[in-house]
Amino acid sequence: MTNIPTVDVVGVGLNAADTQLPVPHFPTSGSKVVIPSANVLLGGQVATAMAACQIWGLRTRYVGKLGDDHAAALHRAEFARLGVEAHLASAVDCTSPQSFILVEPTGERTVLLKRDARLTLLPEELQREWIVNARILHLDGHDTAAATQAARWARSSSVPVVADLDDLYSGYESLLPNIDFLITSRDIPARLSGEQNLRDALPRIANKYGCRVTAATLGQQGVLAWDGEKFHCAQAYRVDTVDTTGAGDIFHAGFIYAYLQDWPMQRQLEFACAAAALNCTAIGARGAIRSVEEIAAVMSVGPRHPAAFAQS
Repeated sequence: MTNIPTVDVVGVGLNAADTQLPVPHFPTSGSKVVIPSANVLLGGQVATAMAACQIWGLRTRYVGKLGDDHAAALHRAEFARLGVEAHLASAVDCTSPQSFILVEPTGERTVLLKRDARLTLLPEELQREWIVNARILHLDGHDTAAATQAARWARSSSVPVVADLDDLYSGYESLLPNIDFLITSRDIPARLSGEQNLRDALPRIANKYGCRVTAATLGQQGVLAWDGEKFHCAQAYRVDTVDTTGAGDIFHAGFIYAYLQDWPMQRQLEFACAAAALNCTAIGARGAIRSVEEIAAVMSVGPRHPAAFAQS
């Protein structure tokens, strides 16, 4: 086997070709809505996070699965252009993952997904060296068996694991005990813990699964995180929102970048919030991945939404 170089971050998870559909209002049943454009742009939770990390100067590796269509060629070309080391399994005679995204004038988006079962990334399609030769592993947990295998390999080599969980996919119970930094969408902590109050839910999840940090992203309410000793709350930044697609993906990329700089937890969350906010100022999951310097400037002077929680 050829030598596998060490990278800063390896991502195992979803990619997608997103058809962005700006709508004047959310369609009602049976209605017709005229749209000004339909743009096909690249996205996907982990693929987008790796693109951002590479743009910010990290050495990245992406592991995922594509079909054998035109979208697959677009993904391969973009990874090559950015310099992301990509390991892409292929499903023959299969369409690559697709998303159809309705974007309202407020920037809020509704996502319709199309993903053939043959695109499931399997554990046997992974190589251990891809995972352990990295400083940190990022997962979305969608293809749970492969994600769990990657996380176990990482844990066995003291590689910390970040997970972006936006749903409880089948088999998640085996994955979560191997996660160090569990950063979910707002509804997941209650579903995992049975506790509606985030201040109760996040510590309970950490205790149950052994996570170092548990957190929930809250849109305009920012993020709340529990580090095992105290809570950290970071306010969201106010921007002229065009499209919220990819905000969570860029938040996770920002958190990973900041973690690898060995910044304090609060600054990690602030950087992630600023990066995510800026990405909302253009169409697409990767529409406005700004430079580290631009993100830092927003952190210094950018207006904020009100805090949802007090620091503790």
